[in-house]
Amino acid sequence: MALRDSLEFGHADRKQIYEYVERQGAVDPAKAQDRLGIDPGGFRHHVAILKRDGRLEETDGTLRVTIDAGAEEEYRSEDLEFHIRPARQEDLSGIIGAIRQVAEERTYIEAESVADEIDHEETLLRHNELESRMFFVATVNDEVVGWVHLHAPELEKLSHTAELTVGVLEGYRGHGIGAHLLSRGLEWAASNGYEKVYQSVPSTNEDAIAFLEEHDWETEAVREDHYKLNGHYVDEVMMAVEL
Repeated sequence: MALRDSLEFGHADRKQIYEYVERQGAVDPAKAQDRLGIDPGGFRHHVAILKRDGRLEETDGTLRVTIDAGAEEEYRSEDLEFHIRPARQEDLSGIIGAIRQVAEERTYIEAESVADEIDHEETLLRHNELESRMFFVATVNDEVVGWVHLHAPELEKLSHTAELTVGVLEGYRGHGIGAHLLSRGLEWAASNGYEKVYQSVPSTNEDAIAFLEEHDWETEAVREDHYKLNGHYVDEVMMAVEL
């Protein structure tokens, strides 16, 4: 199911089940049924309809929102094997740790706010009437070493745009992981109908700006003295790419 699909459910209990699963990220069906107070027969019926319609899936006894984001991909550089795949709820702590480490090293304010948000909500992927949020991760030996994140408000006037953050742990840079993550994120955005992807970085993060410029991003505007870092005012560089 593409994230741009209309959220129409046809029954109040069905909508309630979907929204509960979406908020939690991954839930045990029996616990969800008990928490929502829906009779077991009705709950099973509505879950079956949500599965049939491609809105929910059940894996290893856990319900979660279905997001069609492609398969896992394997890559090899000269001395490293890594995988890139859609993130799962179970990646939450790994992604938060990776984002915060990169943000601390390179002053990546937008990414740091993403980490704070998902840590507070304890839900990784979102798809509701207000917003969509998607992550892909790069892993080495099943450990998260990088991410790409896309966030889009479900507002008609902004429905063609999505915000992106991307980062790789310092010890794993130089292997093409960031480029593959960025490509995977932009491919997903284009396939879901987004026309433009943007992000903002402090002007002091020269590596991030150079990386994006290498991949055809352009600076749209500069807001002078937008950030205050360690007592010093720093410009915000607002960058974007057309899909």
